[in-house]
Order: sequence, then C-alpha cells, then structure tokens
Amino acid sequence: MRQRYLALFSLFASLPAMAITFQTRLEKVEWKVDGDQFECRLSQDITDFGQGQFVRRAGEQVTFRLQARERWLGAGSATLVAAAAPWQPGRGDINLGVVNVDNGVMPFNSTQQQGTRLLTGLLEGRSPLVRHRTPEGGEGIEVRLLPVKFNKAYHDYLDCTTKLLPVNFDQIKQAQVNFPGGGSDLDDVSRAKLEIILQYMKADPSVNHIELDGHSDNGGNRLTNRDMSRRRALSVMEYFKANGVPEEQILVRFHGEQYPLVPNTNPANRAKNRRVTVHLSRQPLAPAPTTPATAAPIKPAATS
Repeated sequence: MRQRYLALFSLFASLPAMAITFQTRLEKVEWKVDGDQFECRLSQDITDFGQGQFVRRAGEQVTFRLQARERWLGAGSATLVAAAAPWQPGRGDINLGVVNVDNGVMPFNSTQQQGTRLLTGLLEGRSPLVRHRTPEGGEGIEVRLLPVKFNKAYHDYLDCTTKLLPVNFDQIKQAQVNFPGGGSDLDDVSRAKLEIILQYMKADPSVNHIELDGHSDNGGNRLTNRDMSRRRALSVMEYFKANGVPEEQILVRFHGEQYPLVPNTNPANRAKNRRVTVHLSRQPLAPAPTTPATAAPIKPAATS
C-alpha cells in the first residue's frame, strides 16, 4: 500500500506546473457504448469537462476525440499519452505524438494509429491522457480517462463493430468501375464493387442520386469510342436498375476518349481509361403535388 501512495505522489509531482487536471473519480467511472451500422462509439464521461470518445466509422479504424462542454482547450497542439497506472511502477508512459487542437466543442480527432494504440493501452491498464498547453504558455490542461470497468464495455463495442458497413459515405461517394479487358460487360470485380455501393444505398436511403460518366481509351475512332463509353455507362445503369434503383435517380453521360485518367501510351494506361465513374449524392426530394381543395357547392338562397 505504501508503494502505491508513493507512486501516486510521484505521478502528481511530475505534472507540469499550474496544470489543471480533469478526471472522473474512480468509483464514478462508467463506460458507454452506442452506435449503428455507420459508426460505433465507446465513451467515458469526464467530470467538469465533457467526454472522451473512441469512434470507429464504417470502413475505418478507431480514432479518439474529446467533447468539451466549455472551451477548455485553446487553439494549439496537445500530446497524446498512453499513461501507465500509478500502481504499476516500472512501466513508463507511451508518448503517441501530437494532435492539432482548435477551440471548438470537438477540439481534435486523433489519427487512426493513435486511436488504436490508446485503445490497446486501455486493455493493458493504461489511461488515455491528453496534455495541452496554449502557445502563449498559459495554464496547462490534462484530461485523463481511467481503465476501470473497461473490459465489458470493450466487448460490447466489438459487438457493435461487427455490424458496421464495409464503407462509409466519404469512401464511396466517388467510385470507379473499370473495363480492363475492353467491351462493356461487367466483370466479377466490377460487380463486387457495385454490390458494396448498393449495400450502402439500401442502408442510407438519403443517398438518392447517381451520376454515371462513361469513358473509353483512344483505341478506335471518335464515334466508336463515344459509343463504347455510352454502352459502358448503360451497363452500369442496368445493374443498378436490376437491383432496385429507380431509373429517375440515375443520370448517364458518356465522353468517349475525351477525359483520360492517364496518357494512352501503353496497354496498362489504356485499361485504366476504360471506365465508368460513379458519383453518389443526396438530392432534396421534390415536394409532393398538392391537390387543390374542392370548394363546397354554394347553396341557393332560401326563397319564401
């Protein structure tokens, strides 16, 4: 017990001068898990500060961020640390580098690598720790999460991540379907890519507009190239229609050889240029037409 108190004393003695530390009391620490097929969140409330959150979006790895009720962290930078527990003497802190901080409600997001290492540190009994000092050299701020009661919440978080979609909207809103062998038939790779797009659109009905742009290499004359790019775009459109996307949500354009990705100087480059780009967006729905109210018939005046 004496060793533990000495370790705690050493920990606080090593803090920067004039640092304000935000940390929830040990007995009040709770982890929360929530999310859906688009995003999973693992969070801990931090007394008087806000919340620390691990966030994993569909198609990505986890990141770490803070949500502040007040603008405690001024613009500048902060250091992320996987801090050793005071009762684990001999285990040093792991410095995970810096993050840029703004003065908003969400002052920063870590990189995916930093987020993964902080999460691994919690499994090892380490504390995610944010150390911040303004460029003017004002008071330092430390924000600490505690690893108590973590394992159950972590398993619930893992259950959430198994339900995530394979991609998020930012990853899929601009896609490309290739025709490396020539012609306009979809190959297995292209169909697999379109299936992922369809899976996302079924999960998120707000994505309701598709623009298809067909392209070719310069292997033929201008007219045949233009026709080939049209057939490629129509091939992709028919695949979407066959899988339930209404035709009125699809816009088709075709450009022939006009917009190559790379110069048509060798077979590999020409294969890259034989493509259809798929652009997804959210379009406001037109208001439903209103039926004018039928006026009540005018009764003739009573006659005496």
